[in-house]
Formats: sequence, structure tokens, C-alpha cells
Amino acid sequence: MIIDVCVTPPHREVLKGFLDPPPHLAGYYDVYTMGPEMEEYIASFEPEHFIAMMDAAGIDIAVLQGEDQETTFNKRVSTEIAAELVGAYPDRFLGFAGVDPHKGEEAVAFLRQAVTEMGLVGAMISPWEHLMFSDDERYYPIYETCVEFDIPIWIHTSFNLSRQIPMEYGHPLHLDRVAVRFPELKIMAGHAGWPWVAEMVAVAWRHPNVYLDISGIRQKYMGMPGTGWEPLIHYGNSVLQDKVLFSTAWPLLQLEQAVQDVKELPLKEEVKVKWLGENARKLLRL
Repeated sequence: MIIDVCVTPPHREVLKGFLDPPPHLAGYYDVYTMGPEMEEYIASFEPEHFIAMMDAAGIDIAVLQGEDQETTFNKRVSTEIAAELVGAYPDRFLGFAGVDPHKGEEAVAFLRQAVTEMGLVGAMISPWEHLMFSDDERYYPIYETCVEFDIPIWIHTSFNLSRQIPMEYGHPLHLDRVAVRFPELKIMAGHAGWPWVAEMVAVAWRHPNVYLDISGIRQKYMGMPGTGWEPLIHYGNSVLQDKVLFSTAWPLLQLEQAVQDVKELPLKEEVKVKWLGENARKLLRL
């Protein structure tokens, strides 16, 4: 089984957001070459097209992530659309709810609704876009709700490509404090902490419930010397082999290419199976 744990909901209303990104995301637009040619592609896009891409890549399940950064940047990736897609394709999709900590009790109520009424199985936060560190106490009610429902939370833990927001919001040492404060919280560290990979490896090694999501940066670079990924390849092939989760952050990475990149990494074959899906299957209790 291959599971992609980080996917933008494959729906044209969501994808339209890539055509006119808010100013703080201009760096992403440049790096991932989301040019005008995307407009025609999105105009005719259907969820079935994404299912076909999953089939071609051998991906069995994709986790669709909502986002909520309305308070800081008036940006939201619809959790409701993610839930609709999960309902329409329950054998292929799972969903995570995007939550905005600045909304306080409203955010907690929305997360509860997402789990109990929409059938979603996790939460997603992006501290750098909330202009907060992940160990900020305003996140605590969200973490407590995730523990209550025994669901994982995906937390952006890496640098960002914005030229307006400091990248220090994504440093994994803040996530270490979260894991100390909430030992039962299942944490998926988005983008595996690059460029602070050694620190991220230490956090995951220390805490049983911290997992590493490898989305957003082409996985082939993880096997190249001098890229900063060496600690993940070394420890991810041994003591952390049960902690790494395959992911793409599609459309930032293409599915078939990402799967092939992981298969070509210098890992033991049984470890590749774990990275590609077995670890996620256990975490998501599939």
C-alpha cells in the first residue's frame, strides 16, 4: 500500500488559488513554476483526473488537507471541499481539517465538527502563516482536541519560501517543546524539518509520537550528498524507519515522479515499503 499523507484537495475551486497567490506566497509561485499555463489545466480539472494520477503512480490513498490562515492572510483551503471529496471517494481519500488558532473556541468547535460530522481524521496547522511558533499556547486547545479524539496533526516544520515571513517559525526545536507538553499528541512534522534535519531527527528519535513527512522537496535530493538530508537517510534507514511518511504536497510535486524518487533512494527495500505506506497505514489505523 502506498499512502500520500499531504495533498491539496484536487478540486478546481481549490486549485484556482494557485493562479493568483497572495503576496506572501509569491516565492512559492516562482519556485514551483505555477505559471499562466495552469489556468487552462485547472479550468477542465476533475477529481477523477487526480484518481487517474494516483493509479498511474500506484498510490492507494491520499490525505487531503484543508488549511485556515484567514485571520493573518485571508487564506483558506476549504476543509469542506476536502470532506466532500472524502465522501465521494471514501476508498481513495482521507481528510484533515485546517484550523486557525487565532479563532480560539471557534477553531476548536470547527475541528470537533470536522471529526464528528464530516468524518475527517486529522488536523493541519501552518505556524509560519499563523505568525506563531508551534509551541505557542494559543495552539494548546487544538492539540488537546486532537489528543481527545486520538487523531494526528500535521504541523509545518521547515523553512518557508515567503520573502515576507521569517523561516524560524518552522524550526523543529519548537515542535520538541510541543511533544514534551503533549506526549500523547500524534505529530506529523511537515517537510521533515529541512534544513534543520539533524535537529528534526533528534526530536523524532526522542518522542514516540513524532513522524516525519517528506513532502514539498523532491525526494531524489534526499539521497544526494551535500543537500542536508544525510541524517534522515541514515537514521530513517535504521532507528527511524517506522517514522517516515511518504507525501508530495501535490501539486507542488507530481505523484508518479515522487514515488519513483523514493524507490530509488539508498534505503533497504523493506524500509522503502515502510516509508511509502506502511508507516502511514499504522498511524492512520487503516
